[in-house]
Amino acid sequence: MGSLDGRRVVCLAGDDYEDLELWYPKLRLEEAGAAVVIAGQVAGHTYAGKHGYPCRSDAAVAELRGDGFAGMVIPGGWMPDKLRRDAHVLELTRHFARAGKLVASICHGPWIMISAGVCRGVRMTSTPGIRDDLVNAGAEWVDAPVVVDRHFVTSRRPADLPAFGAAIVAFLAAG
Repeated sequence: MGSLDGRRVVCLAGDDYEDLELWYPKLRLEEAGAAVVIAGQVAGHTYAGKHGYPCRSDAAVAELRGDGFAGMVIPGGWMPDKLRRDAHVLELTRHFARAGKLVASICHGPWIMISAGVCRGVRMTSTPGIRDDLVNAGAEWVDAPVVVDRHFVTSRRPADLPAFGAAIVAFLAAG
């Protein structure tokens, strides 16, 4: 029995996701007892990571409702630049942000949070390449391995995954 038994978390997937940034949190959450639902634009579709690792979606984002989920994980890579154009992805992100549920993202993942309009007044980190995007969206950007501000958990890059995974599990275990 893990500390997150009974908790469900959505993890976004799409072509060109950063392989480790999807799989590490997914496996870490499952190890702690959570159920992770991989959601893409198409249910049952196999997406290719930036480094070629495949990931099959369990559900289509358009079919999901935030109720019944403890939060979401947004991996980086080039995927977020594509998924942030999907109204269903943005609405799901807004739902979790408004509800005070976990919104965790790493690397380029905050692009989705920016497009969803949930960054204003939030302390966050990301890959330095999108620092200006976050600042222009009203976030306070910090260069740190992981930043936790209320229900938002952000990290910079794959090397920060141990801190990112620990922060996600700790947040969900406390809530």
